[in-house]
Amino acid sequence: MEPTQRIWVSEGDCRLEDFRRLVERHARLADYPLASAVHSNVLTYDVEDIQRLGAEPESRKELLAEWARALTDGPGILLFRSAFPDEAVVDAASDRFFAMIEEQRAGLGNAGDHFAKPGANDRIWNALEKLCLRDPRLFARYYGNAAVALVSEAWLGPGYQITSQVNVVNPGGEAQQPHRDYHMGFQTADVLARFPAHAHRLSPVLTLQGAVAHCDMPVETGPTLYLPYSQTYELGYLAWRKPEFIEYFNRHRIQLPLHKGDAVFFSPALFHAAGTNRTPDVKRIANLLQVSSAYGRAMESVDRTRMSVALYPALLALREDDALNPDECANAIAACADGYSFPTNLDKDPPLYGLAPETQAQLMRKALAETWPASEFNAALEKSALRRLA
Repeated sequence: MEPTQRIWVSEGDCRLEDFRRLVERHARLADYPLASAVHSNVLTYDVEDIQRLGAEPESRKELLAEWARALTDGPGILLFRSAFPDEAVVDAASDRFFAMIEEQRAGLGNAGDHFAKPGANDRIWNALEKLCLRDPRLFARYYGNAAVALVSEAWLGPGYQITSQVNVVNPGGEAQQPHRDYHMGFQTADVLARFPAHAHRLSPVLTLQGAVAHCDMPVETGPTLYLPYSQTYELGYLAWRKPEFIEYFNRHRIQLPLHKGDAVFFSPALFHAAGTNRTPDVKRIANLLQVSSAYGRAMESVDRTRMSVALYPALLALREDDALNPDECANAIAACADGYSFPTNLDKDPPLYGLAPETQAQLMRKALAETWPASEFNAALEKSALRRLA
């Protein structure tokens, strides 16, 4: 059965030969007439062209359409040279970020990371808010950037929301494992198998990944590794952990050296991984941008913590009376508690033991299975809720 006809997919459906047929292609500059160059299947755009084309309605639409095609069915990766042309702004933001890192080291200790060993990197969670509150004038100059706004709208439409995590790979910091990103990239294979195939196709269009280089990044500093066209493989969220796909990535990935102020934007479904920093003294710093669609939200605001406090003692009593079976209890929890780890405050609620923090629903299921008294569950729920606050 063709992938587009499948409803349920699993790791067993992943075939390296199918993957190879999709990724072993070559981008032609003639197919992307607004790009200035293509190297190793990476489309390059110059900031002067971006600003000029973005200033006129018709050329703006053409530019955004070209980027949307490139991210969907093309190489899946765009390089913007000198996207931040004023290096003084980048340097000022770097100074702020390094000051935050020193404060973290003094006060917070070790923080988790998604795809690298804790402590291998210095990570600033929610760097967007922290920069805005510390230096709103600098924030305005930094995020007044035309390239960031244009590519975000090209992929997500208007109303998008930006988040930012600064990542510093220190000298000797080892490479990440190849992966896909948020949303489905943060789920385990058994969870992903419960999502229908159309949800696997939907996940990449909910977010856009970006990285702004805050220092020069020659290859020896370990800039990010990419596998162009890998975002086109529908089963990639199930495939990226499989040894044969990891081996293929390691043999065929490209590495993109960057200059300070360059920016890369790519589909979250593109296989990628931070590289090993082989230098003795360069702290490779990048501002990782994750831009989300305006549509990834519920219609109503719901206080699920308050609901969970009310529901838990009722579930205890109903289960004790055999009025609800375990499946029915799980269904009630799913309707009540927050079943997703995000958004959260990753400083206080880091992914120390997996790809994502514990959810309200997981906490309630654990409490019910272990027959916690309501007071114990309420205390744990309150701590969980506090950890998620900005």
